[in-house]
Amino acid sequence: MKKTAAAFAVSLLALSAQSAFAQSSVTLYGLVDTAIRYQTNANSANDGLVSMREGAVTPSRWGVKGTEDLGNGTSAIFKLENQFNLWNGQLSNTSNTLFQRNAYVGLSNTQYGTLTLGRQQTPFFDEMGNTFDPLTVADYWQDSWAYNPVGPFLFTNSSVKYTNTVGGLHVEGMYGFGGVAGSTGMNSMFGFTASYALGPLQALVGFQQNDVAGKKFNITNVGAVYAFTPGLRLLAGWMHSQDNSGTVDKASQQSGAPNLLRVSPNRIDDNFYLGTTWQATVPLAITLAGYYGHARNAAMEDGSLGVGTNYSATLLAEYSLSKRTEVYGTVDFTRGTGAYLADYPGRNNQTGVAVGLRNIF
Repeated sequence: MKKTAAAFAVSLLALSAQSAFAQSSVTLYGLVDTAIRYQTNANSANDGLVSMREGAVTPSRWGVKGTEDLGNGTSAIFKLENQFNLWNGQLSNTSNTLFQRNAYVGLSNTQYGTLTLGRQQTPFFDEMGNTFDPLTVADYWQDSWAYNPVGPFLFTNSSVKYTNTVGGLHVEGMYGFGGVAGSTGMNSMFGFTASYALGPLQALVGFQQNDVAGKKFNITNVGAVYAFTPGLRLLAGWMHSQDNSGTVDKASQQSGAPNLLRVSPNRIDDNFYLGTTWQATVPLAITLAGYYGHARNAAMEDGSLGVGTNYSATLLAEYSLSKRTEVYGTVDFTRGTGAYLADYPGRNNQTGVAVGLRNIF
């Protein structure tokens, strides 16, 4: 009898373990993407450059994410996401951070939202990369220079993040701990976004502040997306930033640009964008995007502070070979004046052409 009871108990435990396992999942995912690109005026001698680069809009990455059902609509979640250069296999950052894009754990509830802790994408990056930028915050300087002000601040270490969606309203908020003894504000950050979907229209407003060794960087952004049809969208937005730390002057420069004699203690940028995405046929998608920026009190080549303007246009065509694989081609042009001359290695304009291949797994 005791043996029978013991066997029955073991069977129940095994069934319980199988049930718990069935309610948990771990997924390996990612994408591999690289392109061959030609670019004019790539150095101080204004030579052209042919190189293998990251994808036009998606860097290569792999990740592991998991969820465990805790019952009553609550789940434990985690995500570890790496970014690397496909053409040489190296991590695509200078700090050798293994999980550059995301490394977090958290709890998610179907009613009360999601709370996560770790290294994470900011609310600004989530919204612009997923929905509100036509090129999803692209990779090449000539496509993404408008994001130079916020570029160093797209990810935050030691952060707590909350997201929730109620009806058409989606909100995200984040706080990053500075980790400096004696000062809770030093090197900290906070940011939030709120987006609302009403029929074919989506609108966004957001704010982010970063402390850099006691000096502030702020960015405010608004954006909108209007879907004329499921396959045709118009996107527009404005980003206003103020930097007291000198970070933006340095982050805006391309490789090979002249050394700055000083950085601005109060640089102000206003960047505007307008674009459209069109699913022309089932396999063919076309994206057209234009960006215009105006910088004030920015570092000049001669060490003074002044104004500058920059603008660019990009055409991207993507052709799906399957649900997971596509080929694409892109053409872009950019030109700067004034303070933006310090961001170019040679002449103040560049043209780029690239073709690439992407596989999602």
